[in-house]
Amino acid sequence: MGGKGSPETRGIAAKICGIAAGIYGIAAKVCGVPAKIYGTVAKDIRNTVGNIPMEWYQDFPHIGYDLDGKKIYKPLRSKDELDLFLEKMENPEYWRTVQDPQTGADVRLSEEQLALVQRLQRGHFGDVAFDPYEPSVDFFTHEVRIHPVTNRPADKRSFIPSLVEKEKVSKLVHAIKMGWIQPRKPREGAPTFYDLWAHEDPDAVLGRHRMHVPAPKAPLPGHAESYNPPPEFLLSPEEELAWQQQDPSERRLPFLPRRFPSLRAVPAYPRFIHERFERCLDLYLCPRQRKMRVNVDPEDLIPKLPRPRDLQPFPTTQALIYRGHSSLVRTISVSPSGQWLVSGSDDGTVRFWEVSSGRCLRTLPVGSVVKSVAWNPNPSICLVAVAVDEQVLLVNAGLGDRLLVSGTDQLLEAWEAPQEERPQPVRWEPAGAEERARGVRLRVQHGKPVTQVTWHGKGDYWASVVRSPGGRQVLIHQSSRRWSQAPFRRSPGLVQCVRFHPLRPHFLVASQRSVRVYNLLRQELTKKLQSNCQWISSMAVHPGGDNVICGSYDSKLAWFDLDLSTRPYRLLRHHGRAVRSVAFHRRYPLFASGSDDGSVIVCHGMVYNDLLQNALLVPLKVLKGHAPTLDLGVLDVAFHPQQPWIFSAGADGTVRLYT
Repeated sequence: MGGKGSPETRGIAAKICGIAAGIYGIAAKVCGVPAKIYGTVAKDIRNTVGNIPMEWYQDFPHIGYDLDGKKIYKPLRSKDELDLFLEKMENPEYWRTVQDPQTGADVRLSEEQLALVQRLQRGHFGDVAFDPYEPSVDFFTHEVRIHPVTNRPADKRSFIPSLVEKEKVSKLVHAIKMGWIQPRKPREGAPTFYDLWAHEDPDAVLGRHRMHVPAPKAPLPGHAESYNPPPEFLLSPEEELAWQQQDPSERRLPFLPRRFPSLRAVPAYPRFIHERFERCLDLYLCPRQRKMRVNVDPEDLIPKLPRPRDLQPFPTTQALIYRGHSSLVRTISVSPSGQWLVSGSDDGTVRFWEVSSGRCLRTLPVGSVVKSVAWNPNPSICLVAVAVDEQVLLVNAGLGDRLLVSGTDQLLEAWEAPQEERPQPVRWEPAGAEERARGVRLRVQHGKPVTQVTWHGKGDYWASVVRSPGGRQVLIHQSSRRWSQAPFRRSPGLVQCVRFHPLRPHFLVASQRSVRVYNLLRQELTKKLQSNCQWISSMAVHPGGDNVICGSYDSKLAWFDLDLSTRPYRLLRHHGRAVRSVAFHRRYPLFASGSDDGSVIVCHGMVYNDLLQNALLVPLKVLKGHAPTLDLGVLDVAFHPQQPWIFSAGADGTVRLYT
């Protein structure tokens, strides 16, 4: 409420003064006393303009007329704001002085008038003697009496339809039928209201709005918002404490799920108004951008892929299991003829198998974990490279044609030592008599752990990957000359695997996130492929030479088209866990990937001669059989060189053939 000098107080006081002045003047007229006699006490300056706004006299020097019809002039007010402020500070009666709106004169309120104003401000009655809490008199008591108040019987017309009303209604009905009474027409100037977020009905008002934007849908409530949610949706004390310490924008749920015995026990939602306000802000402040919708069938967006049965042949069933290793099998390789299979295991042995029968023909103990094996792709050479610890063993398998086996030994023994020894990054050592009896012909000492070996297509050169910091992670060797070299001076990163190009003198080096393609003749970097993967695990090159696939530990398989881009043409996420190995088939348009989830996925990868047509990639079959052991599944895959078969080596100690 206002204080002593507030505008409300002064306005009420002015009305009281006007009423008092009117009563004073009327009393003077009634008593017949001339106004001049009372003028000595108070001049009769009652305003007789009537009940009109006083604002009409703002531009005039007078403010109304008295009883004699003379103008009531406004008092001269030549004081500015500064004078009014000084008067307010110096005049002790300023707070109780108000201006009469009908006469413009300053009136000083008396003590009785101030008391009346204060009572009205507090919401009390103006009369001091009025008692609002006096007991009321019930004219009709609430107590039930046995006798009625009046004993007058009810009229007959109280329960008989009125004939007068019936006659009036019949006249109105007849006038409406004859058209004499017309219903009221709606006002044309009345404002029309419509729902801004209504459906786009062509008959509705919004149907004529071209730029109408439908309202975004609010998400539907879930199980956590129920009054009796399932136990898995309730938060534990630790989760509830973590929820309270989180920022509101980072919380997964904007509320804490609670359980109540019944719907009646659910309290009011405290953030209801706040959320509704935010919802209104979202609807009001949402960007009004109209997007042209294209009516496209979702089925047309899916590429038309051929059916898998039209892409036969490809491996579909498990045919053979090669058992014999006592620990996980890390690596496998198939002979160029497809008759023999070699496998390396953590049990420190290399086993040679007959593919058709699954019989283990030879077992070569090497004394340590076998990291990689690779069969020479030249069909006229029977040689296998085995990576064990810090050395690579060149082993003559001794399988197949005797002329082929003896020719391989003659090729290795035809080497003559040069007159001048040249420094090499590795040391070539001939095997002893005992090792030669087991088939080992040469030892290549690297000095660092060897993780991979791979052959060139001609069969004379091979490369090895050494787990060593620096530029000597990749080494290239020539068997006929027993010569080795380190092609890189600087380290391209942590090298994972390397491959020779099948047709051109190119060398592919896969580091942790990229694949570098080097030209060995020009000794320069030709291309760098970005894999978009966190950690590359394996790599394979298409027999045509223009496509490369890379597997990664983040369960991705990247297909690169070297003629298209340095980015992956397609990223396949078919596996649920890390991809350990990938392989291409030499003759058929097939490629496969093995993963830690224990499965091998075979896909169709057709590469066309037309450079304007992209490769066709179709998943064909998921081959299962390996049991994941020690969180590892399939560690290596290899295709048969002639048949559409695939071999897989698993952590369960078995090698499996799918046909």
